[in-house]
Amino acid sequence: MNTSDLAQFEEEEAISGTGEGDEIMEEAEEQEDGYTSSTPTSTLTWISWFCSLPGHEYFCEVTEDFIEDDFNLTGLNTMVPFWKEAMEMVLDVEPDEDASKIPDVSIVESSAEMLYGLVHQRYILTRVGLAAMVDKYEAGIFGSCPRVYCMGSNVVPCGRSDIPGIDTVKLFCPNCNDIYVPPSSRFQGVDGAFFGTTFAHLFFQTYREFSPAPFWKAATSSSHSPRSSTGSVAHSATTATFVNPNPHGGQKRAAGYVYVPRIYGFKVSERAKCGPRMQWLRLRPESPDELEMVDWRGRWLDDDDEYDDDDDEDEEEEEDRQMEDFDPDANDDDDDDDDEEEEEEEEVRKGGARQHAVATAGSARTIPTANKSLGSGKLRAVRQWSPAVNTQGVVA
Repeated sequence: MNTSDLAQFEEEEAISGTGEGDEIMEEAEEQEDGYTSSTPTSTLTWISWFCSLPGHEYFCEVTEDFIEDDFNLTGLNTMVPFWKEAMEMVLDVEPDEDASKIPDVSIVESSAEMLYGLVHQRYILTRVGLAAMVDKYEAGIFGSCPRVYCMGSNVVPCGRSDIPGIDTVKLFCPNCNDIYVPPSSRFQGVDGAFFGTTFAHLFFQTYREFSPAPFWKAATSSSHSPRSSTGSVAHSATTATFVNPNPHGGQKRAAGYVYVPRIYGFKVSERAKCGPRMQWLRLRPESPDELEMVDWRGRWLDDDDEYDDDDDEDEEEEEDRQMEDFDPDANDDDDDDDDEEEEEEEEVRKGGARQHAVATAGSARTIPTANKSLGSGKLRAVRQWSPAVNTQGVVA
């Protein structure tokens, strides 16, 4: 190595050493000020960092334009404490006030998490938010249904309440229409209100190709048994083309197998104490035509159910009578009948007074008496004659 190469090598070492020293000094200054960077790089935003945390895989990244729109934040300022500081943290805005007036960082972080979760609940109901959740659904990030006969149907996150602090996030299966607890314990810290009660159902209403059809027909006659759900049958069911005649229903083949409890090969009776209790929830009609055979009460139109008895008929008659009582036309008819009866009674009174006046003029007395044989409270005038008496008390 000659002299020129040695000098160049020493100069490069000096430059690299100066750069490392500057980075160390900058980190030390940040620690002295009391603020530590929560992101590994300066280009990573708070939203990206929050969604990349363990247990936050269900969240999608909300755009800053959506958060900056005041209309999308209506009513949230009363639900989130330290609203201004939390908004500045979510949007990576440097606080303008003094550092002494800023509350504890842990309190602001919890408020920022609640703020982002409530905004996330509204964002995933929009067209852009639903499209972002579709990518996660197709990738299987949300997981699959733990029920065996749902054949690994993908699930979506949902909540049992729209108010935070009530329950954790749950998973909704569109095939069995039931919710389940997430398999991993790291999701137990995620609030269910951050996904809400509307998203799961609006998702499958918007993307019907992911929603199973409401009907299902077995491939063979013996497919209702647990042994029928073999790999060959499931493979043939998935590979066959499926067309739903109703364009407004689910456009995906449903997995309609129902588990049948058996003891030594014999089915357990449904009326037994240990019999199946959720089978009615899993059953599906075999054809879409059967969906039109149900009345507004959810009963089959031409079905003679063995559990129906006279009590049900009496209840239906009572319900019909109650509806008649609220019939406005029936009330009008009753009012008209009452008016007609009052008019007839008034005419009877006038007629009786007129007859009484005539009887008095002809030295007769007319006494109106009530006749029990007449209905509606009507009166009949009965004429009774009596001898006329003069002022001296002598009979004429």
